[in-house]
Amino acid sequence: MIKTILFDLDGTMLPMDQDKFIKIYFTELCKRFCPVLGVDEQTLVKAMWKATGAMIKNDRSDLNINVFWKSFAKLLGRDVLNRVKEFDNFYENEFIECKASTKYNPAVPEAVKVLKSKGYRVIAATNPLFPPIATNIRLNWAGVDKSDFSLVTTYDNSSSCKPNPLYFAEILDNLNLEAEECLMVGNDVDEDMVSASSLNMDTYLVTDCLINRSESDYSAYKQGSFKDFLNYSRMMPDVK
Repeated sequence: MIKTILFDLDGTMLPMDQDKFIKIYFTELCKRFCPVLGVDEQTLVKAMWKATGAMIKNDRSDLNINVFWKSFAKLLGRDVLNRVKEFDNFYENEFIECKASTKYNPAVPEAVKVLKSKGYRVIAATNPLFPPIATNIRLNWAGVDKSDFSLVTTYDNSSSCKPNPLYFAEILDNLNLEAEECLMVGNDVDEDMVSASSLNMDTYLVTDCLINRSESDYSAYKQGSFKDFLNYSRMMPDVK
């Protein structure tokens, strides 16, 4: 019996134009940090992608936060390690511009409310590439709060990333969960469906902002809009 629901964030709970998000994100990041770091935009963007890639390759050998900043400092110099709080401040301020790439879906907080009322444990299983403040802000844009979830995966509490199945294994280990009792709800065929199902988790593909980079056949997955998932959640039995 399913007892735990894992929700992806970007593109699932938070409808998003990913290309627009990335464009705004890097524009604001460069305006804030290129002058203080003394680098051009290309150098900063390249360093961000490299450090993000290092987290994606992480194999649970270290927390993502350490992997990111180690890689970032290697590319930009150790002085950048003194600016962690400035990056947090960026998320408190300029990051708000990225909200323009997202939309609010009222079915999202309603689904979380319905599932919790039925006794399900709910997890925000967003790829842990961001610090807590950036993730909590995006949760708020989606109409939910970190307090709604038993766990919100962020770069300081995770040591692996999607699409590596180790990401889901880490959640199972940390919360002492059984894969067969979990349902992963996400919009990315590879990162959410393939990865989670490889550990025998049940899955539900949200198609509003569908991502299918490998052009895989996803017809076998339960699927629909997030509004469809809300209706699905209403029909799920209470957890006993």
